[in-house]
Amino acid sequence: MIEVIAPGPYATVQDLGRPGYAHLGVPRSGAADEPSLRLANRLVGNPESAAGIEFTLGGARLRFTTGAWAAVTGAPCPLSLVRPPAAVPGGPGPQGMCAPFWVPAGGELGLGVPEGGLRTYVAVRGGVEAPVTMGSRSTDSLSGLGPAPLAAGTLLPVGPTGGLAPITVDGAPPPGPGTGLLRVLPGPRDDWFVPGALATLCSGPYEVSQDSNRVGVRMRGTRLERAREGELPSEGMVAGAVQVPPSGEPIVFLADHPPTGGYPVIAVLTPASLAGAAQLRPGDRARFRLA
Repeated sequence: MIEVIAPGPYATVQDLGRPGYAHLGVPRSGAADEPSLRLANRLVGNPESAAGIEFTLGGARLRFTTGAWAAVTGAPCPLSLVRPPAAVPGGPGPQGMCAPFWVPAGGELGLGVPEGGLRTYVAVRGGVEAPVTMGSRSTDSLSGLGPAPLAAGTLLPVGPTGGLAPITVDGAPPPGPGTGLLRVLPGPRDDWFVPGALATLCSGPYEVSQDSNRVGVRMRGTRLERAREGELPSEGMVAGAVQVPPSGEPIVFLADHPPTGGYPVIAVLTPASLAGAAQLRPGDRARFRLA
């Protein structure tokens, strides 16, 4: 069992989401930075689809009531582990990102504020056994499906470890500094914009707005002019879609995006760039480039 002592600004349980329900109006959700959650699970010998915890801007503390292997990935932040006196006489000790480590029973894992990036992931061997809703343990901030965002006092059960493979990975290279470069594929509605609008999107930096969240990253910068008036009928949306509302400033859809939308999509991020977009924090600058 894991007890949340402090969740930080925003923390949720996430796995790889609930695909296959968009026709019912249910978003996929899941980890915003999917590669980081997959890596954390591999480091502790879990299936990549196991549920972990997604923290936004760190500032969290967890108490492990039973000993467990854990790993932390994503936005790099200072880590600390306060061990019970009976476990290690030396008391507190630093832990490393992107490597498995043992948390003894009664130990407290602390996450500081990330040096860069936004979202940090904690995986524990056995996975977080939050209730399953439509095949997923993920918290969906848009629809409200899944467990509630974590709060002080939340108790998270940990799954069994008997059937898991041994831990064979000692560590992984830590993520390099984010470049803020987002590669995109044009369309499907780039014809709704004036000639050169895609070049305008890719010409200058955009600043991430404070109104961003797990639904989407709102950008501030050069307006993208339309060639057509009115709006589209609602149509399917995918994670990474760069939608342009009437303001002309793009929004990059993330994990909790709505399944449909009526604003034209000028481009779509490549899968590799989607994880980078999920790590952008308010005030960061990003540039779009054609893939």
